[in-house]
Amino acid sequence: MPPRSEPIETAAAEEEEARGDEPKVEEMEPLIPGLPDEVAEQCLLHLPFPYQSLARSVSSSWNRALSSPSFILSKAKAAAALSLPYLFVFAFDRSTLRLQWQALDCRTTRWFVLPTMPLPAGADGPLCPPAFACAALPSRGELYVLGGMRADTQSPLQTLLAYRAATNSWSAAAPMPTPRCFFAAGAIGGRIFAAGGDDGGISAVECYDPAADRWAPAAGMRRGMARYDAAVVGRRMYVTEGWTWPFDSSPRGGVYDADRDAWEEMRVGMREGWTGASAVAGGRLYVVSECGDGRVKAYDEGTDRWRAVAGGAVPAEVKRPYAVTGGGTGEDGRIYVVGSGLDVGVGTVVPAAGGRGGAAERVEWQVVKGPPAFADLAPCNALVLYA
Repeated sequence: MPPRSEPIETAAAEEEEARGDEPKVEEMEPLIPGLPDEVAEQCLLHLPFPYQSLARSVSSSWNRALSSPSFILSKAKAAAALSLPYLFVFAFDRSTLRLQWQALDCRTTRWFVLPTMPLPAGADGPLCPPAFACAALPSRGELYVLGGMRADTQSPLQTLLAYRAATNSWSAAAPMPTPRCFFAAGAIGGRIFAAGGDDGGISAVECYDPAADRWAPAAGMRRGMARYDAAVVGRRMYVTEGWTWPFDSSPRGGVYDADRDAWEEMRVGMREGWTGASAVAGGRLYVVSECGDGRVKAYDEGTDRWRAVAGGAVPAEVKRPYAVTGGGTGEDGRIYVVGSGLDVGVGTVVPAAGGRGGAAERVEWQVVKGPPAFADLAPCNALVLYA
């Protein structure tokens, strides 16, 4: 009789097929036992960004879900509704000039270090931390680091680095057409604008579209300006050079209107009273004065005047240099002042008692002390992101 090999071959094939099915069983492992995967993914969307890397180690199914393009897209779309505000601080070590980013959860007062920012092209020498400009798309959980300067050669850079909280990662984006340092940057309508810089020698303005990863020219400034401070309110970007020695002429300032793609002169009262670092909170423009004890004032567009905000100056525990930013909407505006050692003054702006029509304001401060390990750090920029 011929050998009966067919059943043996069939059994071997079935065994091989069973082994091939094993990964599929793992792939079908539920994200959260007892819940449909659609519901489990909604739960994972609520996970704050600092914990996503830890969550990826829970299981292979969590890792696949959190890393999938569809989840990242859903996270970005739901950012405004599901994410929480974090204060992101760009800092440097005063002895080594080493750059680093830290993120503060103001609810828990816990700090999280970001992955190391990749060095920009041409930055194989020491860098000047204040020469960079930063901008953010807060509701999308994205921040951008632009330009910069080598400290040894004083050469401006074309840097554009993007950080996305949804993946807690950095990536290099299309470099700026014009190398810049000490310039203004801001976000309007989901695009990033870069203006001026290089000690006032650059009047060109360029606009970056993150979706296309492409730069395009925008209307140029009437005259080049180096950045003293800049802010975006609504769809207008305000840039001022600030007062300069010997203080015998009014500061220069320009206003870019994105709807008209045009520049206009900054009003006299605004530019002459802009004497510190700005914050936009609740849709209003504030300045923390660099003179004296750091009082806060608010700009009144109707009268072209700066009005003092009651409630006291920046708390004395927060030492200069300052990095200032704002966040919140409506009556929930907050001013964040980051000082030496990354001590943070968080000022909540509220209507002042007795203020006419609720126009008068006061700021109520609380201080978040930086950890002892941050003692040698100095801030050079701060932004609020929803992550």
